[in-house]
Amino acid sequence: MAQIVQDPEKIRNIAIIAHVDHGKTTLVDGLLKQSQTFRDNQAEMSQNLIMDSGDQEKERGITITAKITAVQHGEYRINIIDTPGHADFSGEVERTLNMADGCLLIVDAQEGPMPQTKFVLSKALANNLKPIVIINKIDKEGRRLGAVEDELSDLFLELAVHEDQLHYPTYYANGRAGKAWKTVPNDFDGAGDLEVIFEAIINEVPAPSIELDKPFQMLINALAWDNFKGKYAIGRITRGQVNAGDTVTLCKKDGKQTKARVDNVFMSHGLARFEVGKGVAGDIVQLTGINDVQIGETLADAEEPEALPVLEVEAPTLRIYLGPNTSPFKGLEGEFSTGRQIKERLNKELETNVGLRVDEDGIGFTVSGRGELHLSVLIEAMRREGFEFEVGRPQVVTHTENGRVMEPVEEVIIEVPAEHVGAVQMELGTRRANLKEQFSSTKGVTKLIYDMPTRTSLGMRNILLTSTKGTIIMNTLPMGYQELGTSLQQLRNGVLIAFENGISTPYALQNVEERGICFINPAEKVYAGQIIGLNTRQEDMEINVCRAKQLTNMRSKSSDGAVQLTPPLAMSLEQCLDFIENDELLEVTPKSLRLRKRELNPNLRKRATKT
Repeated sequence: MAQIVQDPEKIRNIAIIAHVDHGKTTLVDGLLKQSQTFRDNQAEMSQNLIMDSGDQEKERGITITAKITAVQHGEYRINIIDTPGHADFSGEVERTLNMADGCLLIVDAQEGPMPQTKFVLSKALANNLKPIVIINKIDKEGRRLGAVEDELSDLFLELAVHEDQLHYPTYYANGRAGKAWKTVPNDFDGAGDLEVIFEAIINEVPAPSIELDKPFQMLINALAWDNFKGKYAIGRITRGQVNAGDTVTLCKKDGKQTKARVDNVFMSHGLARFEVGKGVAGDIVQLTGINDVQIGETLADAEEPEALPVLEVEAPTLRIYLGPNTSPFKGLEGEFSTGRQIKERLNKELETNVGLRVDEDGIGFTVSGRGELHLSVLIEAMRREGFEFEVGRPQVVTHTENGRVMEPVEEVIIEVPAEHVGAVQMELGTRRANLKEQFSSTKGVTKLIYDMPTRTSLGMRNILLTSTKGTIIMNTLPMGYQELGTSLQQLRNGVLIAFENGISTPYALQNVEERGICFINPAEKVYAGQIIGLNTRQEDMEINVCRAKQLTNMRSKSSDGAVQLTPPLAMSLEQCLDFIENDELLEVTPKSLRLRKRELNPNLRKRATKT
């Protein structure tokens, strides 16, 4: 069990920041294991990516929500904040960085600083965090240590808020092996551990700047929940101290103040939490008993309540319609399908997902987030929980500035083999992207840097993956706003639409294959207005996929042999969201993803098209 540190000088608060897949969570694994946080016989000692506990995090191999843990190193208590690397989850980074006093910036020895490296480092330096650079994966054959160090120097020169941030220590690591060095080692397979990282955290990261003798004050940066204690309010104590049983004031976002009682004070140790009598300024604690608290609000002394500035995150850039399922199959596959149930689930999500916005929109809701991945993770989570609903095409979030409508713009960084550069340039040309830079890097790979509106980038990733045979590496970085441009013409062909309700037959699906790409299997239930394929032409076409072969007295049974059909195209959730147009919806249930027209009645659909 961790010892309780009451001396703020013995506390270190550190955030782990990096681009996607540069080794943040793997390095945290090593810090947890080498600090004797777990017993030798505990299962965690043989696990990887210990902090990625969510199902989707394990499946996608990414960090989605920021995790807070702590380890003990000698007399020092080190609170560790593991942050996501994707820009879509940048709200998680913004809400947790103000709990830290320093940051470990992890950079891949081959890839060097990437778009999200720039994003997360800019946020860390803006919060005046002391940076420690760790060049990870130095055992890679394609490592570029000297070049990466130069690129890091340029990046710090661009982003540093003050001169002190230009002086940062650099370490070299093989996170998967749990080894780190102050200088580049001659033998990557030799003995080693992460002791130099522990020493760097203790010696380089300042102790928290606190006012221990002032009235209690704490900003809520995260929430947790369990069936035993209910809601946990998580944050770093800014000043004073808090004891179990204390009465405190909850300062709400709207300025209201209410009294509350702290039932228990907890601290983290590894993956567990343990109860303590009190928490002191500078430490990260978890308080129970305050059920009405939200992220960004302040807990303060009962007698001298003083609110901290409300936590602000950057505005969403993408929105979708999400509402109750209105298809003929409503209620057949999901446990929760009403508007009230969906509203309750979205309100629950808003408590912890600070980058999300929800507004009522007719019978449904407009859900705004930081990108397609941000929204698709929410949709997939609701689907797995038994919800049934429909979603519309992703749209950009615009705002008005000096009488002009402004839309978000992003920088797109693409790395692709030279033989596929033409396909990439052709696709981005049709999307009005502006090529800023192009150069060849190692091993025949070309790097392309574009500026383009977020609106025109929707659906691009999957098309590029197909046209480059899966060899493309694409990253995006928000770049601000520009005046709204003209709309793009439809880049996708028309669709094949089921003509009537029924069960699809192999005989009818042969007709679908002649006209395009099929999305459904034989003997599958369909309804009129459901999209069952992609046409080879620009216009939509209705097809009867339930038609059976007509038999006569001369041919009392089908004797033409078994029908040979090409397996249907199965699309993931993200591919479905990229596929649909403005007049289409995606029906989401725990068992199925169905594409459909927004208006199922063919006569009303044609009338709407004419107008």
